[in-house]
Amino acid sequence: MLPVYFVAIIAFFLSIIICPVYIGFSRRQQYGQQVRSDGPRRHYRKAGTPTMGGIVFLLSFLIVTVIFAPKTPLLFLALFITLGNAFLGFIDDYQKVVRRRSLGLRAREKLLGQFIFALLFYFVLALSGHSTVVNIPFFALQLDFGLFYPFLIFILMIGFSNAVNLTDGIDGLAGGTAIVALLAFLFIASVQGIQEIVYFCGTLVGACFGFLVFNLHPARVFMGDVGSLSLGTALAVVAVLTKAEFSLIIIGGVFVLETLSVIVQVISFKLTGKRVFLMSPLHHHFEMKGWSEWHVVTGFWALGFCFAILGLLEYTPILGW
Repeated sequence: MLPVYFVAIIAFFLSIIICPVYIGFSRRQQYGQQVRSDGPRRHYRKAGTPTMGGIVFLLSFLIVTVIFAPKTPLLFLALFITLGNAFLGFIDDYQKVVRRRSLGLRAREKLLGQFIFALLFYFVLALSGHSTVVNIPFFALQLDFGLFYPFLIFILMIGFSNAVNLTDGIDGLAGGTAIVALLAFLFIASVQGIQEIVYFCGTLVGACFGFLVFNLHPARVFMGDVGSLSLGTALAVVAVLTKAEFSLIIIGGVFVLETLSVIVQVISFKLTGKRVFLMSPLHHHFEMKGWSEWHVVTGFWALGFCFAILGLLEYTPILGW
């Protein structure tokens, strides 16, 4: 079996090879990004940039994972749920980009699809005897969620898939932040000896790095919902499979903040008629304050790194740190 870092490198170069081909195809088919009319003015020039680029890193990830990762039911479950939500994102992108339906899937349609995949995930776990005991970070405490455990899975899967989707608003932001979080879960899985999840995370990291070469500012391709929904789902899946459910909230802290900024903005405006942020999600607030895209992205990457380190402190005693 090849070392995981070597497999990640293969996925990286496969994305590097596929991405220019996909960009050329998208330009010929005019599969371009639509830009929010109420967003930062400098985003207007991004209109028409090829989107649905998540297909690139997902294809690289799938090919390399199936070839090199240990073939276990756990691996195929993680792949099925991640790619299932990617399919939802693809339908949404297809409606917006190909059929020119500006809103894509209706919110209730997307949520229904996400709920179904979360339910399937829970049922398979329940049949396999997956524990409902959850670790509470930093308190050496374990709680048995019992009948409430499926609700935790629903919240994590639906919440994080949409949180990464909200974060995907600036070149390289969602991809880079997801890479940091996936590396943290690669570490957790390696400590626990869950090799299929180590390869799952490592291959996805390599594929995303290859995509980032073309997604960094100025982006030549965007990941679209097919990419962001799958990345958020992948994070939730590996968190559940490694029994690090609450650690995900810390490790994925950037995504949590982005989501909270939207919630706070909506509640504040409805109750008081005033906005807390210049614009939400949070990354747009800093853009409106005059920060450059690269400044915002690197700042959020650094914040994501700090959250990841904080989330991993729970696991360092295992290695005697």
